[in-house]
Amino acid sequence: MAHGAEKVRLSLQKENTGWKKWGPYLSERQWGTVREDYSGNGDAWNYITHEMALSKAYRWGEDGIGGFSDNKQHICLSFAFWNHKDKLIKERIFGLTNRESNHGEDVKEMYYYLDSTPTHSYTKMLYKYPQQPFPYEKIRQENARRGKQDPEYEIMDTGVFENDEYFDIFIEHAKADEEDILMKVTVFNRGPKDAPITVLPTILFRNTWSWGYEAFNYKPIMNGISNRLIEVTHRKHGKYNLYLDNADELLFCENETNFKKLYGTSNNTSYPKDGINDHVVSGGKSGTINPNSIGTKASARFTKTIKAGESATFKLRFVNHTISEPFGGFEDLFSKRIREADEFYDDLQKEVSDPDLKSIQRQSYAGMLWSKQFYYYNVYEWLKGDPAQPGPNQGRKWGRNSGWKHLYAANIISMPDKWEYPWFAAWDLAFHCVPLARVDAGFAKRQLEILLREYYMHPNGQIPAYEWNFSDVNPPVHGWATWKVYEIDQEQNNGVGDIEFLEKIFHKLLLNFTWWVNQKDDTGNNIFSGGFLGLDNIGVFDRSTPMPFGGKLQQADATGWMAMYTLNMLRISVEVSLVHPVYQDMASKFFEHFLHIAGAMESIGGKNSSISLWDEEDQFYYDVIHIPNGQSILLKVRSIVGLIPLFAVEILDPQNLDKLPVFKRRVEWVLANRPDLARLISRWFESGKGENRLLSILRGHRMKMIMKRMLDESEFLSDFGVRALSKYHEANPYKFYINGEVLQVDYTPAEALTDIMGGNSNWRGPIWFPLNYLVFDSLMKFHAYYGEDFLIEYPTNSGNLTTIKDAAVGIACRLIDIFKKDTEGNRAVYGHDEKMQKDPHFNEHVLFYEYFHGDNGRGCGASHQTGWTGLVAELIHKTAHEQVKQLEKEELEISK
Repeated sequence: MAHGAEKVRLSLQKENTGWKKWGPYLSERQWGTVREDYSGNGDAWNYITHEMALSKAYRWGEDGIGGFSDNKQHICLSFAFWNHKDKLIKERIFGLTNRESNHGEDVKEMYYYLDSTPTHSYTKMLYKYPQQPFPYEKIRQENARRGKQDPEYEIMDTGVFENDEYFDIFIEHAKADEEDILMKVTVFNRGPKDAPITVLPTILFRNTWSWGYEAFNYKPIMNGISNRLIEVTHRKHGKYNLYLDNADELLFCENETNFKKLYGTSNNTSYPKDGINDHVVSGGKSGTINPNSIGTKASARFTKTIKAGESATFKLRFVNHTISEPFGGFEDLFSKRIREADEFYDDLQKEVSDPDLKSIQRQSYAGMLWSKQFYYYNVYEWLKGDPAQPGPNQGRKWGRNSGWKHLYAANIISMPDKWEYPWFAAWDLAFHCVPLARVDAGFAKRQLEILLREYYMHPNGQIPAYEWNFSDVNPPVHGWATWKVYEIDQEQNNGVGDIEFLEKIFHKLLLNFTWWVNQKDDTGNNIFSGGFLGLDNIGVFDRSTPMPFGGKLQQADATGWMAMYTLNMLRISVEVSLVHPVYQDMASKFFEHFLHIAGAMESIGGKNSSISLWDEEDQFYYDVIHIPNGQSILLKVRSIVGLIPLFAVEILDPQNLDKLPVFKRRVEWVLANRPDLARLISRWFESGKGENRLLSILRGHRMKMIMKRMLDESEFLSDFGVRALSKYHEANPYKFYINGEVLQVDYTPAEALTDIMGGNSNWRGPIWFPLNYLVFDSLMKFHAYYGEDFLIEYPTNSGNLTTIKDAAVGIACRLIDIFKKDTEGNRAVYGHDEKMQKDPHFNEHVLFYEYFHGDNGRGCGASHQTGWTGLVAELIHKTAHEQVKQLEKEELEISK
């Protein structure tokens, strides 16, 4: 039974309706996305630029600062600001495109997600807005000047925050009910002088009427009543009132493109999308707002000079009925929702005692919950074009995503980052669901189901990767995530698991598993390829393109992932078999398939059967490239690729096996009759802790050798987690000679220095949370089998012997230390930036980056990728739980 107001609300509605109908579902960047690209050459970044976005109506979604919308994004609420010096109002977050930045697309603003409940009954974010002109051109010019050897030029480097001449703008939402949203903007002047600001709460309808579809020929309307009320009428949603607390004026225009400004052609309206911007910046002289106070986009203008060191608050309320005193009890309601949010997180964090860790964990959950987005993309309509618009280039029919005409997305989906990656990514999403399950298991389960639906998954069984290329291949981690979410949900539900969820997912995963076997094991020998597999530039070659000289690559990571996938499917089928015994045959199938992959990894056969993915000389796994002349070469790059086989580990409870006689009988027959396969895994008949049975590619010796290298601080182990590339390559770069050319892999601990796969990604040395979490999870499984008496050296060459669990917790703590204050009050994530380290208006707020410097923990890449970096929340939970268990054990021993 649910206890606490927020838990009760969660229990009332599993889907994105009810209390979840309204939430932070706007993107932070709709421009520069594939969905909005109707160019002839597929240049999404330049088809709609940041400046064009001010004037062009979007086709597939909306963006904004602090944006809230309904679950289909028909009615959108957000905030714009003007410091009285910029040439345009601050209506959306700014950043550089892939080509403009020396390390790929990058947001160039300072903002933080501070709080959110899972139903968004309360949310809070902070946006830092300079009082001097925003340094758009300075950022562009300096980044254009820099090369890949140089660091990125960030907004903190421009000096706009040095004299505290900025506003701290806190945006909060509190729901009085499912359709009653209170909004508050509190603006602090952090500077030494009084400064003016214009605050523009904005409401608009997503444009559904301009594209020529009969079903959407209706155009909704808003109209202003005095300066205190905007009436909103939408055929689908009914009527709403947006109440304003003493606005200076109401401004109306249309959410339609300014064709004259962008293309030199005639407009459909005298008051296009940028009308409010032009009116505000011109001081009311532009004539671009509707004097009749009607339109499909509207803002309330609040202008105030805020004294140095003081603040001002602006209030509004959006509700589906009439209220005589809309701001009566306003602050009391906010206080109540904040208390309920505290109650929810106090319960969730009851085992976390460190206040700093509580703050980090809560902010990471906030980032994940704020990063939900309504994602809309009908590929069939996008390919053929809209009836009322010019037809797209003919090459579009056979270009990007043309093989995905069935894909029709219109869902609330967890984004990796709503500015840099405002589109779902299949393997990112799998990792998101683990920490999300801790706060809202229903939402996490729904997320895993979405990409497996028939209008997402390809008819051939492939899961769509991401909108830039749905056909790219991501690691098969959906099965792993499904089991982790099931376990967390079961734990929170008094030990009762959602078997229906497992069974539903299992059926769809079967299709995907079959796709992998048919498409990525083209020789049928259980050794897999798959391309870059999300690891971008990890190797010698661009693994997403054909190999040079006609070579064929067989990948240790692809094969390791598939071994892990088979064990995930085995574990799920065993669990379902306990309720539905017919699934025992599926458990047998995946058990045998796992054995065949394990056998293949031992020796890949072919003309040179002495070559395997395991190198006896180095005691490590490597990719193998086969040359047409019959030669096979190990690509000896000591990378995360060689650690991935560690993830293929699963433990089975013998009590469950006794309940599954058909499966148990088949297992014992296979092991008795195929000793060649049985010898390749930890032996079934050797019981471990509690008589558990272990399935793992890594036998005792190989497991120890992999761990030895992984836990070596001169190789993979950093002070802040496990590196993606061994530091060995810093002094010993790997070189591959081909046609008189040398291809080289160096240890590069931060931003990428190579163009392979481009962007700001770099897997050649930095620390990435998803694979580190898999390391932690796998080590905990090994410990559950081997127990307290099995000791390893951690770190390698330290002389310190410890259990596998303690090593896993040690790695987790190193990862947490990226964000945790050290003894001097600094956070490693902020590097050498003095202001971010020492100023409490910066240092108390945490950014969750895409990846982290392999030597010092500095944040790199996307700065709001709470998506998979949000796994830190689960690591905080797990390590705190282990500490509580240890204390209880010690107290028990004392009492004896």
